[in-house]
Amino acid sequence: MDRVQSPDATALCHTDLRHTDSCHSDRCHTDRCHTGQCHSGQCHSGQCHTCSWHTEISGEHVHRTDPRDAFPTGWRRLDDTRFQVRARWPVRHRFFTARSGRLQDPLLIPEILRQSTMLLAHAEFGVPRDARFVMRRVRYATSPARLALDGSAEDVVASITCGDVRRRGRRATGMRSSMVLRRAGRVVATADGRVDCVSERAYRRLRGERLSVTGRPVPLLPGVPPEEVGRTDTAAVVLAPSPRPGSWRLRVDTSQPTLFRRPNDHVPGIVLLEAARQAATAFSRHRGPVVATGMDMVFSRYAELDRPCWIEAGAMAAGDPHRTRVRVRGLQDTGEVFRCTVTVAASAPCVPALAPDGPNDGSVSDR
Repeated sequence: MDRVQSPDATALCHTDLRHTDSCHSDRCHTDRCHTGQCHSGQCHSGQCHTCSWHTEISGEHVHRTDPRDAFPTGWRRLDDTRFQVRARWPVRHRFFTARSGRLQDPLLIPEILRQSTMLLAHAEFGVPRDARFVMRRVRYATSPARLALDGSAEDVVASITCGDVRRRGRRATGMRSSMVLRRAGRVVATADGRVDCVSERAYRRLRGERLSVTGRPVPLLPGVPPEEVGRTDTAAVVLAPSPRPGSWRLRVDTSQPTLFRRPNDHVPGIVLLEAARQAATAFSRHRGPVVATGMDMVFSRYAELDRPCWIEAGAMAAGDPHRTRVRVRGLQDTGEVFRCTVTVAASAPCVPALAPDGPNDGSVSDR
């Protein structure tokens, strides 16, 4: 039986997940349904009316101005802390591109978690839409088999639990979000993250004079060859060469519309996630294509746009001969911007079809 290693290193069995998480079916709106029939005692027709899907989602809810980069399409509340979010799982995207032409981009997993968390913070926890979200930690776990694309445009459903909610009055100021991501009833990934919700006024106090760099041109450095970092397009490369082995300079392209949705005063977290993935891909030196099956990133400070940021990769102790774990750090001035553990695995030439409980021989090891 396939066991998914959750981000907190707990092995979760698929059949266990079906009895601890929310419903896989759109027919039932409770957290105890696995067959399409409601067992809450509130409904006898198989159609539970206690919590319906909300589909009125604007770009402000997910802090995305371009609909192509906004993934949640609906949400519903199960109870005070548990929700479901439907999200697009695009076959093609201008930045989140298929790995080896047949595997979904795993960075969609933390991006769906991030956007879903912002959506729920605004819609369910009273966070104003002009608030800033500061990711403290984010991590996910998946496997190549679970990322296999089948050519369909079927959505994914994220079962999300919001915990450790901090409040100021009736407004949340921070929370942890844990996610189990499913597609067609099958687990795709687990993920969680920690986020702070900062008011616009507090953010301006926090950033101070650094706000003056907003919109200022940033020189575009030459990138490493795309094939070294698992990319096919030079425009998606976020690493520039360095004379030191295992080290690169962060390459920032503020014209990239997915990474920079608007003028910013710092490097967005998604850029740093991509930098860690590219560094781990280059450092692993696999002979064939690889996929980042897991990442665990802790953010320590903002990465400034107008100062060099160095990305360094180093080996970690091997625990699985089929996977490589790489430690990646972001350094700027005299401080650490982030620290990340990246797990990369070979993209198998033949990805087996998933049974309802996953492949029998597979495993998946807060800005």
